[in-house]
Amino acid sequence: MSPPRTFHVKSFGCQMNVYDGERMAELMAAQGLTQADAVDADVVVLNTCHIRERATEKVYSDIGRLRKDQRRKSGKTPMIAVAGCVAQAEGEEIFTRAKVDIVVGPQAYHNLPDLVAKAAAGTPSLDTDMPLLSKFGALPARRKVAPSAFLTVQEGCDKFCTYCVVPYTRGAEISRPFAAIVDEAKALVDAGAREITLLGQNVNAWSENERGLHDLIRDLDRISGLARIRYTTSHPNDMTQGLIDAHRDIESLMPFLHLPVQAGSDRVLKAMNRSHTRDSYLRLLDRVREVRPDIALSGDFIVGFPGETDAEFEDTLSLVDAVGYAQAYSFKYSPRPGTPAASIVEQVPESVMDERLQRLQAALNRDQHAFNAATVGRTCSVLLERAGKLPGQLIGKSPWLQSVHLIGNHAIGDLVEVTLAAAGPNSLTGIERIAEAA
Repeated sequence: MSPPRTFHVKSFGCQMNVYDGERMAELMAAQGLTQADAVDADVVVLNTCHIRERATEKVYSDIGRLRKDQRRKSGKTPMIAVAGCVAQAEGEEIFTRAKVDIVVGPQAYHNLPDLVAKAAAGTPSLDTDMPLLSKFGALPARRKVAPSAFLTVQEGCDKFCTYCVVPYTRGAEISRPFAAIVDEAKALVDAGAREITLLGQNVNAWSENERGLHDLIRDLDRISGLARIRYTTSHPNDMTQGLIDAHRDIESLMPFLHLPVQAGSDRVLKAMNRSHTRDSYLRLLDRVREVRPDIALSGDFIVGFPGETDAEFEDTLSLVDAVGYAQAYSFKYSPRPGTPAASIVEQVPESVMDERLQRLQAALNRDQHAFNAATVGRTCSVLLERAGKLPGQLIGKSPWLQSVHLIGNHAIGDLVEVTLAAAGPNSLTGIERIAEAA
């Protein structure tokens, strides 16, 4: 096989996968390869997610579709690399089930150029080692980025929720060094970022010596040109008072908090091995709202966890009513091989999960629309990130992570003061605020 000249990275799943995909693309570009569409690329990297049901089967389906599309268009056969959490979980089994050239886990993708060279020489390559953070030191410098950029500060998980594969595919909780994070943040700002979202499986577990995430945010706040800071995903157990106070004290820290609860029943939460209760979670949100009354709250929910009764699901609905989420994600439980919950006998029927999910999503959509409607009339800054579908239209984010449409003579990357004029279920329309003459 000739050495590849073009590449394509396709990422699935969480924001950390998006970050990893960007870094893989930078690795390939640093080797002199040119980015191309999937149907044209010499090497295609499928950066996979293993959280959702049938994730593994979707990978094999994508491999077959990719090969078929390339044969139909150009008659060539691409080099295929399976990366990410499915690669970590399946390992050598992927070579058995599909004709691929590379399998590389989420902690080893810094070795991708070497693996590509071996595959080009005719040797399929596997690397699912999990060294602690060594990949970050091997990655190239950040290149030109979008106005809003991701920055991984923490990886892995020690919580071992009974439904979750992350501790097995991403490894133990580990924090990147403070200095390395600050250096990368400065590089992102120099490359064009106005907003940085700090990422981690449990991002608020980040620590170095006596410093916590709130200390890191305070230092990032001093970077000239960095207008906005966000972080995700948080765990209730790691939501310290210092981090809560940061939402009061640091202007660049956006009034948005993604804090998954997963369920509203204490029995279900215990069966999930979540370290919080319904009451402790609600009291935590009260403390956050006390220091930042306008904060937008987001969460994650799983319906149909094994053994969940109708009454326990009603507990989840009543918690949603009590919180009033600005946005949230909800999913049916799906058993992940190797996790404790997969072996529980009392699995909830699919039809019951379907009905519960529809009811939950209706409540969450209701509250998201209500939150958006309540912000109409507010004046706020909007970071413009991409072009819209209409002439002169740009789309950006409000401080509360709402999508805002704006017509005006502006450029991507501008921060514009607007009045939120109209709200839909998923976005708002903004009108530029014109400063009054003195």
